[in-house]
Amino acid sequence: MDQMNKTKVKEFVLLGVTERAELRGLLVVVFLALYLINLLGNGTMILVISGSSQLQTPMYFFLCNLSFVDLCFTSVTVPKMLSNLTSGKKTISYSECITQLYFFIIFGDAECVLLSIMAYDRYVAICNPLHYITIMNKNVCLSMSAACYIISVLNSLLHTLMVYRLSFCKSNLIEHFFCDFTPLLKLSCTDTSVNELLVFTVVSVIVMVPFLITLISYVFIISAILKIQSTGGRRKTFSTCSSHLIVVIIFYGTLIFMYLRPSSSYSLEKDKIISVIYNVVSPMLNPFIYSLRTREVKTALKIAVQRIFAHNKTVKHLPRKG
Repeated sequence: MDQMNKTKVKEFVLLGVTERAELRGLLVVVFLALYLINLLGNGTMILVISGSSQLQTPMYFFLCNLSFVDLCFTSVTVPKMLSNLTSGKKTISYSECITQLYFFIIFGDAECVLLSIMAYDRYVAICNPLHYITIMNKNVCLSMSAACYIISVLNSLLHTLMVYRLSFCKSNLIEHFFCDFTPLLKLSCTDTSVNELLVFTVVSVIVMVPFLITLISYVFIISAILKIQSTGGRRKTFSTCSSHLIVVIIFYGTLIFMYLRPSSSYSLEKDKIISVIYNVVSPMLNPFIYSLRTREVKTALKIAVQRIFAHNKTVKHLPRKG
């Protein structure tokens, strides 16, 4: 038995959202539908913003980045989960697991930082509108975007290397549908106290600093909105940041509950549900929240659809050769 425990794990078994085999078909349909909606929604948002001259502003530049991150964030975990569900296999190799963890952290961190940047952008637009173009110029936006990805990559590299140094020689059963921190640390036969401290410290910084920037920005935004005399003016101003506020509440609420709490309160079933919300559902909803609540996006989307129908109609009426 002791010799078996010392055998190094070369692959893991992902137990998935549930171990009930009769639900496998339903889960394939549900998660495939959610993933396709995610691809359609975020992909459309990227194309519409990129192709519309009216949406070439800092706000929509960062929204385009957010759609890209959301699309990638879900693509890190869902395709592998769908593959395992359809094939009946639940295995993931050690290298695939580490790679999945690496990219999961990158896009999770990028989303946190991007949401805080977008909050700051709304703060400048509402509280300092006369200097908005000067403050949020093209170089500043590009620098903020680059900093977001650099911070995310470096933080992910640090955590991934710290996990890579661990030995996994006990069970290879991961009680999750992807390679996440907590389930992996539970399987290690190495002392993980340094990893746990690092995770709590760095995640606190990566999550809480952007969260505080977002919170402070909205304190000033709400204060500025309350000073507007007319009800119509207040409603119009608030509508420019209401979509972002909804996205922030959903994302940060689930993320803080998932990671910024003692390991003793870890609950397998609850955490799987929370993971599905911030990993699959939230990225899928974001483009619809913005498109339904932002007039400029709805207008640009309508114009894009009209152009597609007009193009198809023109092609259909072109004379055929021969």
